[in-house]
Amino acid sequence: MSEGDEGGGSEDRDLAKRLDDLGRHLSAKEREAHAARKAEEPRAGADASAISSALRLSGEFIAGVVAGGGIGWAVDTYLGLSPWGLIIFLLLGFLTGVWNVLRAAGYLKTARDTGSPPR
Repeated sequence: MSEGDEGGGSEDRDLAKRLDDLGRHLSAKEREAHAARKAEEPRAGADASAISSALRLSGEFIAGVVAGGGIGWAVDTYLGLSPWGLIIFLLLGFLTGVWNVLRAAGYLKTARDTGSPPR
């Protein structure tokens, strides 16, 4: 064997060591990227859950106001109490909407939630 062959073995070992270091470095980076993706996944689900909750609560409120307005308009039209039927039932619809939002958000407990029989 010549001296060039022995030098080539040293270069091969050096190259193999550098390749191993690179492989470990890339594996560590891949694990970090995977952990970062995993950390972002629940947040995306939480955002969707928050949006759906907001839409549900706004729907509860709007439904109460619209129902109250509709009943008030019908009372005004058929009983001739204009504008008092609309005013009173819009206020009742507003209160009902607020009540439904509080109940749906979990701030108010109902008999069904507590497990006690209704009175």
